[in-house]
Amino acid sequence: MSIITKKSEEFLSKYLSNASPTGFETEGQKMWLEYIKPYVDECHLDNYGTAYAIINPGKDYKVVIEGHADEIAWYVNHISDKGFIHVIRNGGTDHHIAPGKRVNIHTKTGIVRGVFGWPAIHTRRGKSATDLNPKVDNIFIDIGAKDKKEVLEMGVHVGCVITYDDGMEILNDKFYVGRALDNRAGGFCIAEVARMISENKDELPFSLYIVNAVQEEIGLRGAQMIADTIKPDVAIVTDVCHDTNTPLVKPLIQGDIKAGEGPTLTYAPAVHNKLLNQIIDVAEQNEIPFQRSASSRSTGTDTDAFAYSNGGVPSALISLPLRYMHTTVEMCHKDDVENVIKLIYHTLLSIEGGQDWRYFKV
Repeated sequence: MSIITKKSEEFLSKYLSNASPTGFETEGQKMWLEYIKPYVDECHLDNYGTAYAIINPGKDYKVVIEGHADEIAWYVNHISDKGFIHVIRNGGTDHHIAPGKRVNIHTKTGIVRGVFGWPAIHTRRGKSATDLNPKVDNIFIDIGAKDKKEVLEMGVHVGCVITYDDGMEILNDKFYVGRALDNRAGGFCIAEVARMISENKDELPFSLYIVNAVQEEIGLRGAQMIADTIKPDVAIVTDVCHDTNTPLVKPLIQGDIKAGEGPTLTYAPAVHNKLLNQIIDVAEQNEIPFQRSASSRSTGTDTDAFAYSNGGVPSALISLPLRYMHTTVEMCHKDDVENVIKLIYHTLLSIEGGQDWRYFKV
């Protein structure tokens, strides 16, 4: 029986269809807080918009479960005299997928619609037929304006943020598909953990902080700030990783991870081995499938920000295998989403308030 309810899935669809680009996460955070509020004791926002909720507040021992809220996007960088808009990245946006995509330009007065244009194949002859490829400095947006003056009159200016217009769908009743599964799927998972704790009336011996951080896509900034605010004793981070069993990806280099075969647990310097081993024990005891990956230096996720804060916070990473990361058709398996939720939930039930995570007791 699925632990994800119809109401939960309706929230996920609405949440994924909402725009929350890095630095402009407000509307998505409002949506997330509205959903999680019935299941927690307190809700808060920090100065830059990281949303966090608390179950069982006031305990000396503090545990964080975390995902990040922001999605990749573009900024308006230049408006030509002919009214075409040139862009720069906001986060790790993939310029290869831009041509032919519809976009929303977010202005003070509302959304201005546009498209990423591209020269028709008939006009690309000779060398340009094979050599003309999308680059950040040659892609452009057309909003149907005759010149720069009309663009400005429409409310579009340098600094406006741009998002793609793609919502969620379910493919073959197995895969969630959409943009921003990286990492609003993680925000969904931790909210579902809060729901399960509330509905099962679990009593935790610590304060649980459910954190939906901002600005991960440009350097883990939201996690850095909130780690200093909360000063947790332990942090469990959820993010996405690559399903490497799709064409053109090399498992030998990227690791052998497959969607539908369970959450991925990462070995890395920032991952605390004692906490990781406890999560593995929990997975095995509860028959939750999982996969393993290794990161030679950083994990590239908010795990690093928590681990290296406040003199060192024991941290671990539970990842959701994802296909086509940083595109508008990111795909994750429904079973993996459920198992990420289960693994975080059961791990929390295994943690004792005041648990000592030192490698060696002295």
